[in-house]
Amino acid sequence: MRKIELSTPDGAVENINKLGELFPQVVTEVQNVDGELERTVDFEALRNLLGDVAEGQRERYQFTWPGKREAKAEARRPICKTMIPEPGKSKDWDTTENLYIEGDNLDALKILKETYAGKVKLIYIDPPYNTGHDFVYDDDFAKTRGEYDAGSGDFDEEGGRLVANPESNGRFHSDWCSMMYPRLALARDLLTADGAIFISIDDNEVNNLLNLMNELFGQENEIATFVWEKMYTTKNDSSVVSNKHEYVCCFAKSVNTLSFNLLPRSDEMDARYTNPDNDPRGPWKAIPLYANGERKNGRYEVVSPSTGTIHLPKPNSHWRYRKEDVEKLISDNRIYFGADGLGQPNLKRFLSEVKQGINVSSLWKSNEAGTNDSAKKDIRALFDGDSPFDFPKPLMLMRRILDIASSDECTVLDFFSGSASMAQAVMEKNAEDGGNRRFVLVQIPEETTGQFSTLTEIGEERIRRAGAKIAAEIDESNKQLELGADSKPYPDLGFRVIRIDSSNFKDFYLTPGETSQESLFDFADNVKKGRSDLDLLFEVLPKLGIPYSAKIEERMLAGKKVFFVDGDKLAACFDANVGSDTIEEMAKAKPWYAVIRDSSMADDATHANYEELFRTYSPDTVPQVI
Repeated sequence: MRKIELSTPDGAVENINKLGELFPQVVTEVQNVDGELERTVDFEALRNLLGDVAEGQRERYQFTWPGKREAKAEARRPICKTMIPEPGKSKDWDTTENLYIEGDNLDALKILKETYAGKVKLIYIDPPYNTGHDFVYDDDFAKTRGEYDAGSGDFDEEGGRLVANPESNGRFHSDWCSMMYPRLALARDLLTADGAIFISIDDNEVNNLLNLMNELFGQENEIATFVWEKMYTTKNDSSVVSNKHEYVCCFAKSVNTLSFNLLPRSDEMDARYTNPDNDPRGPWKAIPLYANGERKNGRYEVVSPSTGTIHLPKPNSHWRYRKEDVEKLISDNRIYFGADGLGQPNLKRFLSEVKQGINVSSLWKSNEAGTNDSAKKDIRALFDGDSPFDFPKPLMLMRRILDIASSDECTVLDFFSGSASMAQAVMEKNAEDGGNRRFVLVQIPEETTGQFSTLTEIGEERIRRAGAKIAAEIDESNKQLELGADSKPYPDLGFRVIRIDSSNFKDFYLTPGETSQESLFDFADNVKKGRSDLDLLFEVLPKLGIPYSAKIEERMLAGKKVFFVDGDKLAACFDANVGSDTIEEMAKAKPWYAVIRDSSMADDATHANYEELFRTYSPDTVPQVI
């Protein structure tokens, strides 16, 4: 009987399997410490296949730091954690497709990878800038429990901590790189083939960030390092240079499949186009027909058709086009010789024929992408003039990123979500263009002072208030509609809160080798006290590739509660003493997957008949137990 494995996948095993698909001849089997066979890579065979140009002590370019080996291992290491649903903290729990995740983003990314790998179109993050004052994540899982008990209390029970990284620390930059590496590695796995990641950063770590991204994403996939003017005016905050900018680094999953949206043209751009000769093709802009420099066959006579005036290029210049092409342009009334027909010839470039948008610039001016001050105004507008978050990012910056890199139907991830600016920007963008963008936000519940006790409380409250503001604006707009006009619909203004916690099952702190061999329900009722059936369901969802936003319905089948998820994709029952009658009804519903607790089956006969009932009534269903 198939049993669900509740730890996240081992990244090393996944990579070995990927290599095996490309080069099956380099994968072999060895005995592990328990005497069991496991797959591994024959590196000698791999070198023979690919060559050994980077072998030994030969000089080669590389980016490294103390702790890099452990950071790479951390990206691959599986965890035994789950997402706990929090309907009471959520808004529109039953209908929303947006997620707000409370917890360490490294854990979140590992769990999300099971469901969202290759499905996130856009990632934006605003990680700690490593100024010596901001908090950084220290993922030191090598610390023993004895060391934890004897320590200062900075460490949690998993060995992780959230601490300041002072400049006096000899590993100042190394700790930051070690924190970022596994998170960026996992983030890449989540992106769609045409997806992109945008990262806010300042001068302290921009060079290290680019080195990390070049290694993980490939230098060929670097799109740009945008310069964002974060202040309107110069501020004397330095003894030498007044710093008015930050950076937004952008990398594609693959530059070959990436395409950015065009930004709308401004009124100022369009105002340059006029129609002095009342051309039926509409407004146009004059472009000089000549270009600087001499060119063979580029000097010839151009004759005005209305006056017969002969024109030659200016000295040391030439006509842009061949003589026969210019004659065709004149006959099509695309060359303008002035109102009196005596002026220098100019090409008419029609507004209707230019691109209906512009490519994004590498310089993001403050009037286009907002500022630190506008970011504070954004959040104060929602919190009655208060600013419960110190360094929010402006909505205009979030909107610019959404404008160029999102699609109408896509998932947007921010795993350093802070004050939840991205969530508000996504909802506003959907309200504007009718799109169905979904956000997934992750934030560790760091303690704060003031009205809110944690950063997650600030983020969740901001999303609620922003949603209410958007709804009120839509209501007001609909009041102004003419009789018979369609009312403007509401976008998804809700969000599901889910919290990262340890597994729902007792004694599940096992090594990957142990978890691959043992059933979690070999003994009676090892579910932790206080965990609900909904909690168990959410631990199962990622194992079957079902998103946490999926619709959930509860039905009573033969007296037992059964969850039906995403229509008929999953039927799951976690009640005690489940009999064959309930299982038969589940099978008749013909779900894709069926899950039941191994220990909750009423008797041995039910256990024996479990798979047989599905073979009889729904042979395509995959029945499993936990």
